[in-house]
Amino acid sequence: MSRLDACFKALAEQNQKALVPFVTAGDPNADFTLACMHNMVKAGANIIELGVPFSDPMADGPVIQKASERALEQGMSLKGVIEVVRQFREEDQVTPVILMGYLNPIEFMGYEAFAERAAEAGVDGVLTVDIPPEESAALLRAYDKYALAPIFLLSPTSNESRIKKVAAVAQGYIYYVSIKGVTGTGDLELSEVTDKLAEIKRHTSLPLAVGFGVKNANIAANIAKISDAVVVGSALINCITDNADDENKGQEAIAGLLAEMRTAMDAVTK
Repeated sequence: MSRLDACFKALAEQNQKALVPFVTAGDPNADFTLACMHNMVKAGANIIELGVPFSDPMADGPVIQKASERALEQGMSLKGVIEVVRQFREEDQVTPVILMGYLNPIEFMGYEAFAERAAEAGVDGVLTVDIPPEESAALLRAYDKYALAPIFLLSPTSNESRIKKVAAVAQGYIYYVSIKGVTGTGDLELSEVTDKLAEIKRHTSLPLAVGFGVKNANIAANIAKISDAVVVGSALINCITDNADDENKGQEAIAGLLAEMRTAMDAVTK
């Protein structure tokens, strides 16, 4: 059983939902990211999404765009992100790690080389924002060879045909983008998310994660009532930027917000 499958199975047995934090690898530096990953697990995170910085992150709002810029200025690369995961695995062999990013760096490295290096380092799955299912056959073959779960996005505008296509190839979980637009913007409508998740569930038995617009513990708890996982990203990166002059305070702010979310989520599901 994969780390992802084992994670969701264990959570279901405890009537818990997955808390999935996202941070950009290398923001503000690689050492901070590695320490942050461990601190997030201690604060109650179940799965970590690690952003691969890219020069043109078109699906991301200004908060994550700036994080990518800062990481790139520090020299972070796809190879560097994989190395961070390798170091994380020296102490944590349990927590699933997903790489989230864009196709260009993977194409530059080569599908096979990337899949092999990522799997060997301990990556569990990859969410490639800008490749649709119908164009992903070669990439999926590489992922399958090295047991990497391909994670795909669905959104409020995804029709039944798109849902079926994603459901046919996705593994691990499906990430539902709860608002129209880029990360860190807008407010989600819980009733609309509930209806869309019900539609998606008619076509897949995979866990459904909900992200974009998760800003605080109350929103996280409401999402936990209707989904299998709650993804939080921009709110955590704001913790970094708000404490740019003190990395320890940034770590504490991230851990504190996640702990609040964990408590609030458990209160409505247990």
